[in-house]
Amino acid sequence: MDTFGILGFPLGHSFSKKYFTDKFTEENIDASFLNFELPNIKDFPAIMKQHSDLKGLCVTIPYKQDIIQFLDEIDPLAKRIGAVNSVQIIRENEKVKLVGYNTDIHGFTESLRIFLDAEKPKALILGTGGVSKAVATGLEEMGIEYQFVSRTASHKCINYDMLSRELMGNYHLLVNCTPLGTFPKNDTCPDIPYELLTEDHFLYDVVYNPAETLFMKKGAEQGAKTHNGLKMLHLQAERNWEIWNQ
Repeated sequence: MDTFGILGFPLGHSFSKKYFTDKFTEENIDASFLNFELPNIKDFPAIMKQHSDLKGLCVTIPYKQDIIQFLDEIDPLAKRIGAVNSVQIIRENEKVKLVGYNTDIHGFTESLRIFLDAEKPKALILGTGGVSKAVATGLEEMGIEYQFVSRTASHKCINYDMLSRELMGNYHLLVNCTPLGTFPKNDTCPDIPYELLTEDHFLYDVVYNPAETLFMKKGAEQGAKTHNGLKMLHLQAERNWEIWNQ
């Protein structure tokens, strides 16, 4: 039986195991999907040794960049983004090759097109982790101007205290790429001035558990349009499946 899985820490919020387990059942696929909840990425080689039937991995927070050190090859797009969320495991003649891809960009751009319905507002990317890199590249591909926002300002990003009325009036798409609001910490959200949001704003949260995050709820209260990351998850999961079996 082929085995697939997801690598991250923690994984209590993840829907990936259910998604693929349901897929295997519905499509009569003889395979299993495991959660590899590793407190330390240094334990990854042990996973590879213990599971000789492992064919593919999803990679999530906080290892989308750390996993790269273990790869034999990296897809050009993933290399450009600087983050990997999918690993294809190729076994030939007792040799194992790990190839990294980024399917977050596919899931994000395709779901965002549906959400925006042809509009192209300037975007604020909240957070600077692995998924934010895919989001930035996706926005570039769509011709959407963006600005990174983080807790600490730097040469490439502003901090939350710099989100003025003028700036919020110019940037109408806000993409939450932080884990804030993810189950079980449902009562957390990015520290933006929600009172400055209007019905002209779009709030996209890559978080999908819960279905409505506090970020989305507070935006909706101001009349903003909101969207969670579930469609993104489904789209990137199907792209992962194609990669693992190509």
